Amino acid sequence: MNTTISLKKNSDIRRMGTEALVKALGPVGMARYLEEFDNGGKGDYTIEKYEQPEWSIDDILK
Repeated sequence: MNTTISLKKNSDIRRMGTEALVKALGPVGMARYLEEFDNGGKGDYTIEKYEQPEWSIDDILK
């Protein structure tokens, strides 16, 4: 019995993976997942988010 395997290009796999993450988690969830995945799961997001400065739009635009 012969089996044919269709290999996709890496760029297609990245695109399809990103689309699947956006569909499952939404854009913000996808970004948070990728950040967590890339950082190896180190740190505590709950604590770190409160350590960030609270800037207004005006502060950012300055």
